[in-house]
Amino acid sequence: MAKIILSFDGSPVKEFELDQEIVTIGRKPGNDIHVDNLAVSGTHAKILTILNDSFIEDLNSTNGTIINGKKITKYALSNGDKVQIGKHTLEYINEAAEADEGEFEKTMIIRPDANEKVSAEDKGKLEKSIGKIASELASAGAAGSEGPADAHLELLSGSNSGKELKLTKILTTIGKPGVQIAAITRRPLGFFLIVVDAGKNCNRPTVNDQEVGTQAQPLTDKDVIEVAGVKMGFYSG
Repeated sequence: MAKIILSFDGSPVKEFELDQEIVTIGRKPGNDIHVDNLAVSGTHAKILTILNDSFIEDLNSTNGTIINGKKITKYALSNGDKVQIGKHTLEYINEAAEADEGEFEKTMIIRPDANEKVSAEDKGKLEKSIGKIASELASAGAAGSEGPADAHLELLSGSNSGKELKLTKILTTIGKPGVQIAAITRRPLGFFLIVVDAGKNCNRPTVNDQEVGTQAQPLTDKDVIEVAGVKMGFYSG
């Protein structure tokens, strides 16, 4: 399991396991990782963990979140990355992800228009970040006979309306890099939608016109999903 090692002036203070989907970081005591320093905002940043991959996102903090000397807004963490928040350092440790890199399925991206180009940098970052997560679920039996029935997506808007995508992978990403991204995970109890990147606007991905929060949203037959302005139907069985 991935973890964060919190240090101050080079000395470790505490370790935190990333054992939940959302972990918040900040000066307020209610944060999962409490950093008591005036240079740290009340709720400074959050870490989103999808199975074996983690992303850190700055939450409009006053002094910013710094990785490799640069302020970031959202960043896909790799084993050994050191995040600077105020005078504290958070080191991301995930040796399992590093060892397994390259052994997992690539993700799929549904774009509003098949002719619309996505930069190689954006696509590469997405695939590197969340294209390597099948092994953990497969070893736990998530894709076995006890798993959910077959399902697929059908595009309901845009020039590709009517196109279908079978949800055969453990994780399928939908949306557009740099705009808005969600992921559909196939779990023993069914299919769930997780928001990976809500984008810069005020609206989050929706299911049946209801915004999806920070927790995984279970999907049922004939649900209508909207991500990055594209509507698609979810059909099971």
